[in-house]
Amino acid sequence: MSTDSALADGVREALAVPHEEFAARAEEEAELVKQGLHDGAFDNHQSIVGFEYEFYAVADGRWSEESRAGEYALMRVPRRLLELMGFEKELGLHNAEMSTSPQPLSDHGLRAQLEEVRARLEAAENTAAVEGMRLVSDGIWTIPPTGETACDYLTDSVEVDGITVAVNMSDAVRYHAMANAGSDEGRGTVVEAPGVSLPADTVMPESLITSIQPHYQVAQAETLPEHFRYALRIAAPLLALGVNSPFFPPELYDDDWDAERVLSEGATENRIHVFESVLNARTDADKVRFPKDLWDLETAVDRIATDETLIPMPEPEGTDRFDDAFATFRTKHGSYWRWVRPVFEGASRSSANARIEFRPIAAQPTVRDSIAFQAAFAGLMQSLPQRDHPVIDLDWETARSNFYAAVADGLDATIEWVGHDGRETTDTDALYTDLFDHAEAGLRTAGCPEAEAAAWLAPLRWRVANRTTPASWKRDRVRDRLDAGDDFETAVHDTQREYIDRQAETLIDGGFSAWANGD
Repeated sequence: MSTDSALADGVREALAVPHEEFAARAEEEAELVKQGLHDGAFDNHQSIVGFEYEFYAVADGRWSEESRAGEYALMRVPRRLLELMGFEKELGLHNAEMSTSPQPLSDHGLRAQLEEVRARLEAAENTAAVEGMRLVSDGIWTIPPTGETACDYLTDSVEVDGITVAVNMSDAVRYHAMANAGSDEGRGTVVEAPGVSLPADTVMPESLITSIQPHYQVAQAETLPEHFRYALRIAAPLLALGVNSPFFPPELYDDDWDAERVLSEGATENRIHVFESVLNARTDADKVRFPKDLWDLETAVDRIATDETLIPMPEPEGTDRFDDAFATFRTKHGSYWRWVRPVFEGASRSSANARIEFRPIAAQPTVRDSIAFQAAFAGLMQSLPQRDHPVIDLDWETARSNFYAAVADGLDATIEWVGHDGRETTDTDALYTDLFDHAEAGLRTAGCPEAEAAAWLAPLRWRVANRTTPASWKRDRVRDRLDAGDDFETAVHDTQREYIDRQAETLIDGGFSAWANGD
């Protein structure tokens, strides 16, 4: 990350934009979006899927002494390497992000998503290996860079021409601007999670976490509010299946949290706590949250346009994009932090779309498991509205409570569900039988043959049948190591190393179920 005056100048430019001017511009452009929705500009002839996939880099010991074999310490990714890999930079210097090309929701479309991720990731891994590093798909890292502590890596900052700059953060102006906005007393942030309270001058601690984000473009924009309400009801069950961040770097735990307390009281999905606490500390309202129901498109647009502005960015320079007509509104999407969010954009009129981004799921052990979540989400978005599934009548408050129960306990959480027969249940098997049956039905409706529809969801059905998630896998191994006499730090770090070793064999072509089956 560059700490020169150019970055500081960019931060000052962003901070100099009047909030009122930025807000007025966004609200004015929101009317253009509403008109486009009314005119059908965001409609498509069929449902379309997309995917975002985040990774972090670790040293794999191929070449340098500092990246000793098998230790898998966090590693910074050279910016030139990201360009060679065709990946995008994310918050931390150790992060890399991939976005797939949108595809029609069908068996061929899902297969195209899977093969694109595999092809690009394999090429990226080959490129990264030359630098003695490996990309890891995981919810949270626990081993800091060699010779550094996790606390120092996450909180290190310098003053550049009067601007606070996070040393290990990429050169994205808006993230650095957050550390410099507001009064001196109101600056700074903190990670708050069960057992952890880490203050920092910048939002760099958010870089602890990585995620996958399935996208579902609705065929007709007018149906987005109904799809959105269904998405809120399935958020908890899908999150419970995907929990993958049960441990922080051990040094970050408070003094009165020993190993036993972490195992008994710690959350299974700390990624949710990290994202909410770090970014909400910089806002008056909780910008990162489980969102309210949507009932019409105008409300969806207005919520984005009027969402609290943390950093009013300068007016974007025009290009030839269709959505340059509402470029400021589009910019607000970037800080409209909700666990499920609507998006309205498009580089051209033909690609303009109204979509739902599903953001609660941590990065998963293998590509196959990650795409299983995309298939499940898309299948449910296809099927539940078509079949008027009664879970849409589940109280919003209950849906929200379900969500945070899944954060705490994963598949052990008590989740309230309404089955296809209209009966309420908290039975895990009944819930997921109904969920997967409808996801499969949605995939078949979209053109997947019966066997292929079942195959896309098989990795998730296995998790329910075996009551095993990536988080429970990690917890079990930490428990085993503690019972064998390891201290907590060693148990967490060696479990992390085992995770990465297993992933090295299965990330691109295997599945998580093989980890538990001993294959």
